[in-house]
Amino acid sequence: MKRQRILVTGGAGFLGSNLCRELLGQGNEVHCLDNLATGTMHNISPLLGDPAFQFVEHDVTTPMVLDVDRIYNLACPASPRHYQADPIRTLKTSVVGALNILDLAAQKNVPVLQASTSEVYGDPEVHPQSEDYWGHVNPIGPRSCYDEGKRAAETLFFDYHRQRGVDIRIARIFNTYGPHMHPNDGRVVANFIIQALQNKPITLYGDGSQTRSFCYVDDLIAGLMALMDKGAGLGAVNLGNPAELPVRELAEIVIELTNSRSPIIHMPLPIDDPRQRCPDIEKARKTLNWTPRVTLEEGLRHTIQYFDAAISAKRHV
Repeated sequence: MKRQRILVTGGAGFLGSNLCRELLGQGNEVHCLDNLATGTMHNISPLLGDPAFQFVEHDVTTPMVLDVDRIYNLACPASPRHYQADPIRTLKTSVVGALNILDLAAQKNVPVLQASTSEVYGDPEVHPQSEDYWGHVNPIGPRSCYDEGKRAAETLFFDYHRQRGVDIRIARIFNTYGPHMHPNDGRVVANFIIQALQNKPITLYGDGSQTRSFCYVDDLIAGLMALMDKGAGLGAVNLGNPAELPVRELAEIVIELTNSRSPIIHMPLPIDDPRQRCPDIEKARKTLNWTPRVTLEEGLRHTIQYFDAAISAKRHV
């Protein structure tokens, strides 16, 4: 494929930095845009010496002008701890940011991919969740700034497609984990691993029977790139790992893999926390020829190594 000029918003975050690395590895020119609210320069430091990589500190709620061939819009805090810290800003990032990105895509006549989320399904009454399910979302709860912000962004993407002919892709991303996760984002994989490595109590919300499915970041990035390449006209596409398990079982696996002495303690379940979350990925399998390949144990081992090295480096600062 010919060299592409690719914009990745939120490019210094967890998913964005992994995507930037992979796009560069395929010979592209990458413009990484991030306001560093939750992304970090540490995530992209290995890329800064590459002449094909450019970092721009910028907030997507402000319009931008760039000459690019493709756009991945990943800009938005994705963990409850971070998006609830400033819910108005979260909603503005989702909605105003989407408007600005779509205006740029329309102006340059280039395809644009929106990183949406499984949270558009809310606390689902259908299981597993397929793309034709409209969701069960609380519009005024503490998680609504993210859930409804992402739903509104999807609406904008489809309306720009219908009204202005913008070439869109929508990735509904389910729980993803791996290197470059923010250590303090409050999501279960990072929480459990860091607590286990330090032999601290592992905090389990509720009784731990709520289920999740976890996709390793390399698989997710491959899915995003396949969607960009093959996703014209597909509408929303679920990307995630359909291997579902109770959160308590995840905690037990992490304790075993880290040889930890951590006890498990229980905390109250957060408001509107989904009881079940599992993707139906048949659409991605058929149209993108994509399916996750990394097992949970393999992915957890890589992630444990990453956080163990990060903790050790912090000790020696």
